[in-house]
Amino acid sequence: MMKVFKVEEAKDWQGLLQRPATQQKNLQSIVQGIYQKVTANGDEALKSFTAEFDGVQIDSLRVSRAEINEAGKLLDNSLKKAIQVAAANIEKFHANQVNEEAKVTTMPGVYCWRKSIPIQKVGLYIPGGSAPLFSTVLMLGIPAKIAGSKKVVLCTPPNKEGKIHPAILFTAALCGIQHIYKVGGAQAIAAMVEGTDTIPAVQKIFGPGNSFVTEAKIQAQQKGVAIDMPAGPSEVLVIADENADASFVAADLLSQAEHGPDSQVILVTNNEETAKKVSIEVKKQLDALPRKEIAAQALENSKTFVVPSLYVALELSNDYAPEHLIINTLNADALAEEVEQAGSVFIGSWSCESAGDYASGTNHTLPTYGFASAYSGVSIDSFVKKVTYQKLSEEGIKNIGSTVEIMAEAEELFAHKNAVTLR
Repeated sequence: MMKVFKVEEAKDWQGLLQRPATQQKNLQSIVQGIYQKVTANGDEALKSFTAEFDGVQIDSLRVSRAEINEAGKLLDNSLKKAIQVAAANIEKFHANQVNEEAKVTTMPGVYCWRKSIPIQKVGLYIPGGSAPLFSTVLMLGIPAKIAGSKKVVLCTPPNKEGKIHPAILFTAALCGIQHIYKVGGAQAIAAMVEGTDTIPAVQKIFGPGNSFVTEAKIQAQQKGVAIDMPAGPSEVLVIADENADASFVAADLLSQAEHGPDSQVILVTNNEETAKKVSIEVKKQLDALPRKEIAAQALENSKTFVVPSLYVALELSNDYAPEHLIINTLNADALAEEVEQAGSVFIGSWSCESAGDYASGTNHTLPTYGFASAYSGVSIDSFVKKVTYQKLSEEGIKNIGSTVEIMAEAEELFAHKNAVTLR
């Protein structure tokens, strides 16, 4: 279960905020080998890897229109309605992020502005192993659609029958995604980077995955394909005081622990009794979970910190830079204003992280492993390039000309100076 540490200040917790390290040896070279085979053998390599890693022989990598149409018939109406409600909320939140910037006159006759232009070809990776993450289809497909990306490619691993979970297909269709392929793991990333006869190459790749997928995305950058962000296992940090309901806190911790054995959950409290109550609740709720063994392994990587005050708790959280931060305290709003590093913040006792994972409207594709200190979660901006423009009139080049000439000459770039002087 979660180990408990009493800490007073930053020096006390620095060595305790380590994330679980990947245990996979030779990860980089294994993924490099996958890239090489996909580059050399294309679709045949993907089918071979699918047989090896997913245990199924598939004839066609592309999901047919008939399979997509059938998916909706296989789902319970209540689930379809829930997906549609979540989609509406996510679309509403992300549509609000579309803003046209005004043109700026920096001096008479000199006009500058920026324009958001969609990334034309994007790839979405959707895990489909122990838990088919159809919610991630919403979180990536909707902003891609709003941004205006022309080609959206979705890769997800098939099950033992060679099929894709119907919820993933239904959700993809709801988002207008037409290019869906039965391939998972690092080989899916390699396919979207290199391109094959069936799967088109893309310009940017989005989506979570295991250590192989993460490594494949890192290597994608070295090959000139952008990625959404560096990412590792899922994580949550909960700040709780004596007013927090221990059952709520335990449920929030376990909701992240059940993602995978390498997930990490952190409780920070200024009250020892709260720590004890949460520990009891975690044990009780854990026993009832279908994914109990996975969550139990994650708890071995997890910790409880007892600190002198809530502002010390926030200092610890800012040092950790969690993917998800839940503030379950009496003064949650005031504490939230002091957050400096977190992927997504959940304020107050009723704001469970699960709401953001599915349906509140915010995006659940977030930086993990401390990258929240420098990266943002997925948004409309993730799917566009901000291109700058400038336009100078004759008056403008006269007004700015001498400034440019003097600076260019000082840098000994005389062709730069001449381009102005000639005008």
